[in-house]
Amino acid sequence: MKSFFICIIFTALAISCGKSYDEQRRLSRAERARLHREDSLALKIAVVPTLDCLPLFVAKERVLYDTARLDLRLRYFTAQMDCDTAVAGRSVEGLVSDLVRTERLKREGTPLQYVSATNANWCLFTNRKARIKKLDQLGDKMVAMTRYSATDYLTDVTFQGVKTSSVVFRIQVNDVFVRQAMLLNNEMDAMWLAEPQATVARLNGHPSIYDGQKKGVKLGVIAFRDDAMRDKRRKVQIGLFEKAYNAACDSLNKYGIPHYYELLHKYYKLDERYVKALPKTRFEHISKPRQKDIEAVAADKR
Repeated sequence: MKSFFICIIFTALAISCGKSYDEQRRLSRAERARLHREDSLALKIAVVPTLDCLPLFVAKERVLYDTARLDLRLRYFTAQMDCDTAVAGRSVEGLVSDLVRTERLKREGTPLQYVSATNANWCLFTNRKARIKKLDQLGDKMVAMTRYSATDYLTDVTFQGVKTSSVVFRIQVNDVFVRQAMLLNNEMDAMWLAEPQATVARLNGHPSIYDGQKKGVKLGVIAFRDDAMRDKRRKVQIGLFEKAYNAACDSLNKYGIPHYYELLHKYYKLDERYVKALPKTRFEHISKPRQKDIEAVAADKR
């Protein structure tokens, strides 16, 4: 009799657990469906840990928008090529990038519209142990860059007319943190870096021998997929994003970059020493890129 009751108890428990498991699976499916729907309705932008993305981090983390009308989600990558993949694969509506990359995306079948230029700029740094002070000393040296990008373009235009003893080897290093580490660990002769990685290099004694701004071309941009710009609901979201972006720029210009130390540490892996050394930067409101910059890059067709 005792074993009979034990059997009944175990049977009841099994049935109960079975219902609980089935119910849990149903809830899990429902939860996944809800999260997927919310994500599909949200405005998603691909970003990387370069300083031109800081207004987006400020806007998101400080919630400088009406959450009832805009669900802003940032997709964080450490290589720009992953941002390209995300926008081409339609998992994001927009991205922060450069004109060389976006013009190539357009040629390859991902229609984009430019919402704004950014203050992105790249400088050419050399390894302090290499003792390279001039461009013509980079013959037979390795320069880290990324193909089909601003750094690829800048390598071309910077070395035009420069006579070197041998070829300059272009080494593709896509991840910005890996590229930075290769310089700090003396594994690369030279590389193009944007801020804040440029400040990290500078404070570790690696000299900058060329500033990309000298070419007079502004390459940083924020772009959105063409279909998102034409969709009424997305267009409203993008308009709200622009207001939040402008508010973030105002805050950064008012309080300064170091005021947002927590974000710089979280997204850029910077400690206080590097944050304090960042150059004073003015962040401009949403403003379309200059047509002459678009045309200069479009003519390159890399």
